[in-house]
Amino acid sequence: MMRIVVTGREGQVARSLGECGAMGGHDVIALDRFDLDLAGEHDAIIASVKAADPEVIVSAAAYTAVDAAEREQELAFAVNGKGAGAVAHAAAALSVPLIHLSTDYVFDGEKSSPYGEADPVGAVGVYGASKLAGERAVLAAYENTVVVRTAWIYSPFGTNFVKTMLRLAKDHEEIAVVADQIGNPTSALDIADGILVLAHNLMTSSDRIRRGIFHMCGAGEVSWADFAESIFEASALCGGPVARVKHIRSADYPTVARRPANSRLDCGKLAQIHGIRLPPWRDSLKVVVKRLIEGVNER
Repeated sequence: MMRIVVTGREGQVARSLGECGAMGGHDVIALDRFDLDLAGEHDAIIASVKAADPEVIVSAAAYTAVDAAEREQELAFAVNGKGAGAVAHAAAALSVPLIHLSTDYVFDGEKSSPYGEADPVGAVGVYGASKLAGERAVLAAYENTVVVRTAWIYSPFGTNFVKTMLRLAKDHEEIAVVADQIGNPTSALDIADGILVLAHNLMTSSDRIRRGIFHMCGAGEVSWADFAESIFEASALCGGPVARVKHIRSADYPTVARRPANSRLDCGKLAQIHGIRLPPWRDSLKVVVKRLIEGVNER
């Protein structure tokens, strides 16, 4: 059994980790913003993490409002950059492994194939830039760290694309969804399972090759519009709401912050070194949609 402290109690990954960890017999302690203010003082952040007495730390809390980050740059960098770095300093002080979650937004999305861990980064918005600052801060602060980049997270918890599509379908016969952005939909429940394996590997091996940056996403790729259609297919099987999907261009749905056209991440390194392969996203989607339709989405 591991005692895992995760930041960001209400986040999709934190809640999924709590569920999956409990099923595996692990003690998962989630810290919320009242326990841990990542925009607060460096020493206070370290003290809060240390007080939770972790064996492993999962740094999942983040400022994730992509569009709002463009006008709240200072706050985004405080939480995602300096705050993440302080959590890493706490892990170093305790000499426990750190798993830090990051994002596909550290890339510019212009590559024509999936991004590998060694590809040049180039965030095009404040959110991505702040998460990149966090990556660099944690890796500089502590060598016993794994940075996990993931993308297109959905789950039975919180706010996400799957839940939004099902909600909109209750009142709309047709929903317009961008079709020129592609990525790897990833269930937070699968991420949680992967994190548990990572945590075990870090606790049982000091091999440097197991540290550093890794990509962790659901297997397979799709556009947002095709993902929406798959959501409604899964919903129909459960007697849930459905809608037609109108395929549109990103230019037809302008946002404050630019989204990467290509969010695909190559997860081969994770499979080779840690033996972790997340399931095909279509299989995981059916599980999450079934839970949402049946109302098994809150704990």
